[in-house]
Amino acid sequence: MDEYTIIIEESADEGIRIDKYLAGYNPEKSRSYYQKAIDSGFVLVNGKNVKSKYQTRLGDEIVVSVEPVKEIDIVPEDIPIEILYEDDDVIVVNKSKGMVVHPAPGHYSGTLVNALMYHCKDSLSGINGEIRPGIVHRIDMNTTGSLLVCKNDKAHNNIAAQIKAHSVNRIYKGIVVGNFKDEEGIIDAPIGRNPKDRKKMAVVSDGRSAVTHYKVLEQYKGFSYVKFKLETGRTHQIRVHMSSIGHPLLGDDVYGKPVKNLSGQTLHAQTLGFIQPTTGNYVEVNAPLPEYFESLLNKYRAMT
Repeated sequence: MDEYTIIIEESADEGIRIDKYLAGYNPEKSRSYYQKAIDSGFVLVNGKNVKSKYQTRLGDEIVVSVEPVKEIDIVPEDIPIEILYEDDDVIVVNKSKGMVVHPAPGHYSGTLVNALMYHCKDSLSGINGEIRPGIVHRIDMNTTGSLLVCKNDKAHNNIAAQIKAHSVNRIYKGIVVGNFKDEEGIIDAPIGRNPKDRKKMAVVSDGRSAVTHYKVLEQYKGFSYVKFKLETGRTHQIRVHMSSIGHPLLGDDVYGKPVKNLSGQTLHAQTLGFIQPTTGNYVEVNAPLPEYFESLLNKYRAMT
């Protein structure tokens, strides 16, 4: 048996039935699976057996014994990718809509990592393991645009430090539902796991600090074209923040409403600026808007 340990460190993870918490932590396994594991003594909390109804507490150390994970062979694939910038340390690609960044259950091929392994050969950082070589940050499957990948561990550590310090310049463009009274604003609202659905994020009082600056570029009948600048980089940050103020991203089928013939949110990571790890020079890359995005803008402009 293999073991992994979870420490309850955030108050958002407190007060949840342990079987429900574990199923949310690892969606690959069902709640009933963890109930059986708990009943069989394969889950210990602070070194002791508990029942499924046990509620998590801050500081809990949960040790889960599981069947060994089958080794997954992640193979290079000759998948076309658009390279926006490349040097010996990093590569910035323009991720297409619908492409998963790294392998995960249900997506072990056709990912950006598969494509990068073919393009970069053995030149990808290994810090995030075999499943996520080179990946230092992510964007959602249906978000397009600039994604920075590291070719070696030194570059990975350097870029990760820049991201942690919030010094990487990240600007997004998106189309949201509704119109604004004010042309610009700041959303300063903490984000954490949605207490009612742990597969989603939400604005919660005890979440992690999250700050999004927005500026309205154009307004149409019922829709707005908006620029976003991130101070922080929480999971689904722009999507959650815009939904929280009543302006979900167009097509967002998680935090808004799905749109026919549109695959997920209309969001594009346009600008990515960072300090090159070796030279210390500032590098800024801009990904052009995808064709579907431009077509939507032209459609709404024609309607005004």
